Amino acid sequence: MVLAGIGVSASFAGFGQIKSQPYSYHFYQKMNDVVYSTETRMHTTAKPFVIKDSLLLAKFDSIQSNKPVSSSNWFMRKIFNEHLVQVEKDDYTFYADFLPDMYIGKDMQGDKRRTWMNGRGFQVGLNVGNKFTFNSSAFESQAVFPKYLDDYIVANKVIPGQGNTKFQSKNKMDWMYATASMTYDAHKYIQATIAYDKNFIGDGYRSMLLSDFSSNYAHLKLTGTIGNVQYTSIWAYMNDPTHPRQDISGTYPMEGQNNRRLGDGKKWGAFQYLDWNVTNKLSVGFFQSVVWAAQDEGGKRGFDFSYLSPIIFIRPVESNNRTSPDKMFLGATSKYKLPYNLTVYGQFLLGEFTAKEFFAGNGYAHNKWGAQLGLRGYDMFGVKNLNFLAEYNTARPYTYAHFKSYSNYSNNAEPLAHPKGANFRELVGLVNYAWDRWDFSLQGMYTQNGLDLPDGSNMGGNIFQSYTTIPNMYGNHIAQGIKNNIYYADAKAAYVLNPKYNLRLELGYMQRYAKAQYETPVVNKSGVFTFGLRSSFRAIYNDL
Repeated sequence: MVLAGIGVSASFAGFGQIKSQPYSYHFYQKMNDVVYSTETRMHTTAKPFVIKDSLLLAKFDSIQSNKPVSSSNWFMRKIFNEHLVQVEKDDYTFYADFLPDMYIGKDMQGDKRRTWMNGRGFQVGLNVGNKFTFNSSAFESQAVFPKYLDDYIVANKVIPGQGNTKFQSKNKMDWMYATASMTYDAHKYIQATIAYDKNFIGDGYRSMLLSDFSSNYAHLKLTGTIGNVQYTSIWAYMNDPTHPRQDISGTYPMEGQNNRRLGDGKKWGAFQYLDWNVTNKLSVGFFQSVVWAAQDEGGKRGFDFSYLSPIIFIRPVESNNRTSPDKMFLGATSKYKLPYNLTVYGQFLLGEFTAKEFFAGNGYAHNKWGAQLGLRGYDMFGVKNLNFLAEYNTARPYTYAHFKSYSNYSNNAEPLAHPKGANFRELVGLVNYAWDRWDFSLQGMYTQNGLDLPDGSNMGGNIFQSYTTIPNMYGNHIAQGIKNNIYYADAKAAYVLNPKYNLRLELGYMQRYAKAQYETPVVNKSGVFTFGLRSSFRAIYNDL
């Protein structure tokens, strides 16, 4: 009945259109009752979606037009119902918004610091006929974060998933964030996207293949769909501040020579994913990727045209280079829709594999893999808009590392897959509920990861270390090294003032407890209350 109702509205509101929406889990989960219904056979794994299916268009429009406030007053309509600038013509639509993203908070534990963020941004969007869609947003932000996030930012010199930061006095961070995406629906079978944005491969909260955790990167994406098969090819140009560009003499810029601004290093990535909807209930997928440095010890390399074809198997091409310096991955996904609005899903990623050692179970360091198993559901217990997800993720030590860190699986000093890198196991639970214009979310998480030893021995969690520094070739296991146990909980209640750009008043509480098993255990605690006026759909991951 729900899909039938959406379908009727689609015939009027969504027919012949194409739209796009930057990916964030908390927004996309609101479309669960359409994309994970047994009555549909949509491709759900490669995100962001190109929104052109009539049911999905109608669902998207219903979310952005939820419970409109009845008023003829221009000011009231702009605050509660409409974009700040909104132009709707027969052949195109245009919108623009101011995006405040501000909160104040207090850490009741730890160092008892006051936390806050002052973000000001804007977004613009344009849809032309049924062929072209464009959206862009940008933010200027300053913030003081809880100490555990401070420690991460200082170590990596980057705001998680946002970009590089300037360090100011009194723990203040200052950074900019921008995203843009332009999609052309060239044919009913193929769409082309040029973007400075993120991608996500998976049906869960995390992805072991390609996630939206790291900063935005420039990329070209081709999406082709024939029948029940969808094929996605992505070519990405990424940033590598951990390896600054070299000068012509082959040395790195030295301290005191800041006038020689040669820029960060660069790297390339090619990612391909095939998704086959076998039935309305069963889907399987195949993933492959390769990452390489634009410049390495052999000199400048640039884009490798061997990886240009969108429909080629990368592995034979990569292995044809007998001394290839590239980082190659293969992966598989699956999804099955169960009764009672439930869906079970999984992923498996393979870095390196030696069958003899793998089945021997002797902890061989070069058997590198990651896995995910999850269960998600919508409209649980007959309650409309009550969605949940439960998920287990794990990765062997050294999985995403490489013999040279400039070709590891990272972008802008952060992992391209899971935030913890490798050498971890994790349990995640999420519950989301929407009623009227109220949004409620609850997250719980337990992570155990292995830290490097005090003498610096590489235990396999830090993907920016070379795997040539492995201390033991055998006897390796998940969470080896100094065991670090993290317990994380986050609860939020928000009233959505304007669903067009997710403008909301939000009250939240985050509790984090981490204990590293040194000879004398090291304990870090945070318990942060926040309240603010927030907007936009960007994902900011604080659950590290």
